[in-house]
Amino acid sequence: MADAFALHLRAQRGLSENTVRAYLGDLTDLDGYARRHGADSLTGVDIAVLRGWLASMAASRRSRATLARRGAAARTFFAWAARTGRVDADPALRLASARPAAHLPTVLDQGAAAALLDTARLRADDGDPVHLRDWAALELMYATGARVGELCRADVDDLDLGARTLRVTGKGDRQRVVPVGEPAVEATEAWLARGRPALATDGSGAALLLGRRGGRADQRQLRQAVHTVSRLAEVDDVAPHALRHSVATHLLEGGSDLRSVQEVLGHASLATTQRYTHVTADRLRASYEQAHPRA
Repeated sequence: MADAFALHLRAQRGLSENTVRAYLGDLTDLDGYARRHGADSLTGVDIAVLRGWLASMAASRRSRATLARRGAAARTFFAWAARTGRVDADPALRLASARPAAHLPTVLDQGAAAALLDTARLRADDGDPVHLRDWAALELMYATGARVGELCRADVDDLDLGARTLRVTGKGDRQRVVPVGEPAVEATEAWLARGRPALATDGSGAALLLGRRGGRADQRQLRQAVHTVSRLAEVDDVAPHALRHSVATHLLEGGSDLRSVQEVLGHASLATTQRYTHVTADRLRASYEQAHPRA
């Protein structure tokens, strides 16, 4: 049943591999809980078991985001199972939705972002191909607002240096073409000319970014690069997603409209993009209170 559900998530719902993997893990956890509480399998789960499962996670101080995702996984699974005749009725119909806490995203100010990227450029001066890759990766993250997974999946042919654009494949296999600024073009040209050839092997394929052994760079490697360069630049230690948040915030601060930012980030809903207006408003308020004599 798990394989059929995974196929449904990929083919019909268009969910990313990370989300599919997370949902399957959630169902494995639910199955274990259900069996410990008298159900033979997932087909024997009722609303009481579902509520108990979520309550047990709340008691163990799981985050609200985790509770929200696990509730979504259960609702999605049982709606599919009922529709396809795998269960007689959907026990999750009356399952309340947990809402993730509304945390504002972490952002770097423009000075800190510049310091981070300058440090990546200076670090690449030693000619180490991995340092050249890291410089290109950080510049591309900040130029495009791409998710780290999207950048890892990018191929050389997805980059058009003449037009200064990058084609990225986002959630649900939706593609978008985003602009690439001149500093990112410079870093990427250096990587393609001097870094990538030094690492490429017969198995590298078309991957834009490579690891030290010649395979496609993975998310762990790029996250580590961001952490390392953050430390060297003496700015707040950030994850790659903070660069994505920073891009959105800096675009809005510079006068870009919400629809344009939505297109750059690849958000399916404008409501997701709108949260960045709160970030820019908070930054404006802090600046006002610091500078205005009668604030």
